[in-house]
Formats: sequence, structure tokens, C-alpha cells
Amino acid sequence: MGDKRKKAGGDRDDDGAPPQGDNIHTDGEKKLTKQLLPSTIKNKEKRSAVHAKLKHQKKLDKRKKAKAREAAEKLALELGQDPPPKKIPRTIENTREADETVCRPDDEELFAGNDVDEFSSVLKDGQTPRILITTSRFHSTRGPAFISDLLSVIPNAHYYKRGTYDLKKIVEYARNKDFTSVIVVHTNRREPDALLIIGLPDGPTAHFKLSKLTLRKDIKNHGNPTSHKPELVLNNFTTRLGHRVGRLIHSLFPQDPNFRGRRVVTFHNQRDFIFFRHHRYIFESKESKQNDAKFGKGKDTKDEKGPQEKVIARLQECGPRFTLKLISLQHGTFDTKGGEYEWVHKPEMDTSRRRFFL
Repeated sequence: MGDKRKKAGGDRDDDGAPPQGDNIHTDGEKKLTKQLLPSTIKNKEKRSAVHAKLKHQKKLDKRKKAKAREAAEKLALELGQDPPPKKIPRTIENTREADETVCRPDDEELFAGNDVDEFSSVLKDGQTPRILITTSRFHSTRGPAFISDLLSVIPNAHYYKRGTYDLKKIVEYARNKDFTSVIVVHTNRREPDALLIIGLPDGPTAHFKLSKLTLRKDIKNHGNPTSHKPELVLNNFTTRLGHRVGRLIHSLFPQDPNFRGRRVVTFHNQRDFIFFRHHRYIFESKESKQNDAKFGKGKDTKDEKGPQEKVIARLQECGPRFTLKLISLQHGTFDTKGGEYEWVHKPEMDTSRRRFFL
């Protein structure tokens, strides 16, 4: 019986363990263990150890590649050759999906449309923009503080209380009083959460979601803006829709900035989020001391140079700061029932992280 059990068990010892000399793990199994992902390990302690090991190995490989790249650049400079081109990192912005509506500098149709669109009277003919700012019917305590900041940012802007008036009547009143735009600050749960910008007299109407609002008083070491007309910076509005939204924002500000005021208003579009910032740039003069060893320490040196003044430019934020996201763009003035929409954001549009509309 004992001999038969030994034969049935194969080449195993009496205790059932495999023989010591045999190599159980094959090469394929070793490769699988090397490529094992930490997420497939159920044991938490083992998973964290494998993750830390992979992270450390990745850091070592990155450092090794950087040293090899620096050595190649140094060798090329010694030989008088051009250094190897620097690699451009892959980002969501430079790997965005191809879009047919991206504006090109040789697009004659686009420039011809700029001359006859709704904003040409302000941007081309030199009409001074006048802005009417109002609120929703039930505004919060933080809404007036935000509106006072907007009044200091946008020149020639005027605030009117909403009261019980309908928005269509406010638009008609603003049109009769020669206002060029209407801005409505909508609040929800005591917090401004949306902006409605209506171009006059013929539209369009843009609805933006407002988020990440920080008032001027909440910004540390903020500056106080002057009454000078600011410079306007619009970044990354590349598509036809983005070009139209950029011209709508452009029509809110005068076209003749006063550079002595050193004020800059920036609308920066990144991944369809429009970031607003308001700065002053300041020029400071600091003394830069020259090194004595450079000119010599002897007493007979007559051409010693003392401290020199160096002008340094820096930015000081004036506030407020907030983020906008376009919800809809409507033809004409505000009309929820019979209005025709140029563009409306829908959840099914967000199918890819690399698809942008502005």
C-alpha cells in the first residue's frame, strides 16, 4: 500500500512537499509577477509594498533618462553641434480632438463676419460701451459685494435694482437708454452661481455657470484698482464658438485702454473653463550691489561703481477672481420660450476629456 501511494503521488517526499531541486516557476510566470498591478493584489500590506516599489523604480528610471539627456546635450555643445530637440510633454491640450471649427489666420469668411456682427458697433465703430448690471429677484448678501467688485472692474457700468420687474422689460428699458449690454447676476443659496450677459440691441445672450468666486476683500495683499480703463487679455478662444464668446466679452470693455493705469483684466480659457483675473503691474526699483572683486579692491582704483538701481516688474492682484463655464448661447436677446439657440451644452457632449468647444 505504501509503495503504491508513493507512485501515485509522483516525485514527492513523504510530507507531500515538492522536491527541492525542481524549478517550479517558469519564465512566463516570472514575467507575469513582474507586470503584476497593485490593484489586483487583495492583501493591503502587500499591495502598498508593491506600489511603493513600482513608484521608486519609476523615479529611478526617470532620473536615469534625465542624466542621459543632460550628457547628450553637453557632448553636443562640446562638439559644436546642435543639441537634441527637447521632447514636448503630452497634455490634454496638445492632444485635443481635431475640430473643424478652429479659426485660422487666413479665414476671410471669419473676418468678413466680424465687420457685420452684433458687436461691430462697439468693436469697430468706436461706440463707448455702457453696461447695466442687475440681479435676480431673490439675491443674497454676497451678491451686492460681487456686484460692487464688478463695477470697479468694468468701466462705465451702472447698477440697477431688480425689484419685481420682468427681465424682458429690463432689456427693453436698457435698449431705450442706449445701453450696449446687460449683465444679470443670479444667486442660489446665498451664493452667486450664474452670469447672464445680454448684448444690445440685437443680442446674443450668453448663460455662464459661475464658480470658485473669491471677492476682493478675501484676497490676501490685494490692490485697490484705479479708475483708469484697463487692458483686456483674451487667451485660447480658438474655435468659431470661442471667437464669438470672446467678442461678446470684448464688447463689455472700452477699446482705448489707459496704459498709465497699469490695469490688466484677463479671461483665460482652458479646457472650456474661463478663468477671470484682475491685476495691476507694479515697477519697483531695487539696488543691486556690484561685487568688489570684479572691479578690484585696491585703493588706486578710480572707476569703482557703487550700487546700481534695477527695475523689477511684478503683479498685484486686485480681485475678484472667478471661473465661468458656458452653458448656452442664444440668438437675439433673452427669450426662454421662442428663442433660437446657437449652442447648448448637454451632458452627452462630454464623451471625451480631449474634446473642447471654445
